[in-house]
Amino acid sequence: MRKIGLIGGMSWVSTESYYRRINSEVQRKLGGFTSAHMLIESVNFSDYARLQSDDDWDAAAGLMTRSAKRLEASGATAILICSNAMHKIYEQVQPEVGVPILHIADCVGDKMVADGIKNATLLGTRNVMTEGFYRKRLVGKGITLTPPDEDRVEEIDRIIYEELMFSKVKRDSERTMKTFITNIAKQEVDAVVLGCTELDLIIDTKANILPIYDSTEIHADAAVDWILADA
Repeated sequence: MRKIGLIGGMSWVSTESYYRRINSEVQRKLGGFTSAHMLIESVNFSDYARLQSDDDWDAAAGLMTRSAKRLEASGATAILICSNAMHKIYEQVQPEVGVPILHIADCVGDKMVADGIKNATLLGTRNVMTEGFYRKRLVGKGITLTPPDEDRVEEIDRIIYEELMFSKVKRDSERTMKTFITNIAKQEVDAVVLGCTELDLIIDTKANILPIYDSTEIHADAAVDWILADA
């Protein structure tokens, strides 16, 4: 198996999901006591949150680049940034290392294209839903995205940063997300993209009226494909 590196801690809640998904899929495919060759660089997200609040993305990119270089030096043959929102600095980090960083939006987009999805609604943190760094990746693969709804943006961003990143699962927030998805389904939309690695805590991805593309699961599965490519 090839060794893969994860830049985690953004949040630790979703990093736990990555670790579980990657290992369970490797074990399912190879059997026995098999587990993945994996390195985890778990960062202190408070450092990134402060820089994000100050809009100092260059400093954030510097921090992440150092993490990526440590993973590469330790033998990682590819790297995952375990956060949708932090892919804002992907273009600054990838050129600084000699191994591929598997872009989460590309993994999601490729899966949607393979499934014949033509249009979708993107849900996630404010920057994922409203800025171009993520949306352009999906649009570039021929997927049309509905415009962000401002009220929805604010509430989902609040749920993520005030609840999910602290592993708080609230019934009211589950109902809110179910209502949002029900309303989205009334539009001419083929699917919903969960562009936040914690949203699956309050959204049942298997029991909705629209197909749900869970970025955490898809990204982790791309890591499994990489790990097992030479197995």
